[in-house]
Amino acid sequence: MIKPEKPLERCKLEKTPAVTDPRYGCAPEARSMREHIERGVVNMDKPAGPTSHEVVAWVKDILEITKAAHTGTLDPEVTGVLPVLLGATRKLADTFVGDKEYVCVMKLHRAVSEDNLRKVCGEFVGEIYQRPPLESAVKRQIRTRTVHYIELKEVDDKEVLMKVGCEAGTYIRMLCHHIGLALGVGAHMSQLRRTKSFPFTENNLTTLHDLKDAYVFFEEGDESLLRELIMPLEYAVGHLPGIIIKDSAVDAICHGADLAAPGISRIEEGINIGDSVVLYTVKGEAVGRGEATLNSEDMYCAEKGICAETKKVLMKPGTYPKGWKSKASKASKAKQAEVAER
Repeated sequence: MIKPEKPLERCKLEKTPAVTDPRYGCAPEARSMREHIERGVVNMDKPAGPTSHEVVAWVKDILEITKAAHTGTLDPEVTGVLPVLLGATRKLADTFVGDKEYVCVMKLHRAVSEDNLRKVCGEFVGEIYQRPPLESAVKRQIRTRTVHYIELKEVDDKEVLMKVGCEAGTYIRMLCHHIGLALGVGAHMSQLRRTKSFPFTENNLTTLHDLKDAYVFFEEGDESLLRELIMPLEYAVGHLPGIIIKDSAVDAICHGADLAAPGISRIEEGINIGDSVVLYTVKGEAVGRGEATLNSEDMYCAEKGICAETKKVLMKPGTYPKGWKSKASKASKAKQAEVAER
């Protein structure tokens, strides 16, 4: 996964000049190591053998944390990209539901011509029908999935090495079986590795051994390697458009309030109504994830009203000072004024 631009660099539409108090919060890269872990993501290279759940359990044990979750289960014998969300980052699990890419070895039961193989594989690009296998945890009913591409990398007699890009929830084992049926010779999947799990790739994978070594170095006083292996959650959500909010609006968002127009400092261009957006502080910290109720231009022009509904809160209340007044406090002041008039 490529490190994204910082929010201030991406959010070009300046509604109000960005000003922040250095006494509160900090840039994601400046967090303490323990907070860095609790608000981070590690892109694991899952080995063959253990289940995805076991890998997550080992990550928790290595990092001495109580909560973590993976995005997209891999069967025990499958290797490759397995993003693990640490601590508070687990709230973003539904943010990473997207396309996958696999490198697969398909074993044909009888040899066929390469031209025929390419022709038949091409017929499985696009929308296909699949029924989940017996061992699947989901309901076994026929459903449609989209295969974006099938690239044949090498054909050696009955063994076919291919790369498949597809919609999440596509079963490569079933795809190989159906290609074999269409060829009339039968086929099965013999090896599988996931190379992409949106938005993560193989570019920054971490093994369990490397993670353990990095944590030991951290305990001995050198945290540099562990910071390199664990990315801040802000990097992981860099594919979503952003809105930078004022310090005075941060605590309200932390309490679940929706984002109103006066709380906005900067806006990324190209936001449409209904888009998922990340709400950042001026320092670049992710405060929460929301859903845009206006497009970028209308947010920029709006003087009042809700611009984004808060869906997930990612920052602890109290990190920034309270810059808003509750209905209860307003009612209390109104009552005091009424008493004073008497």
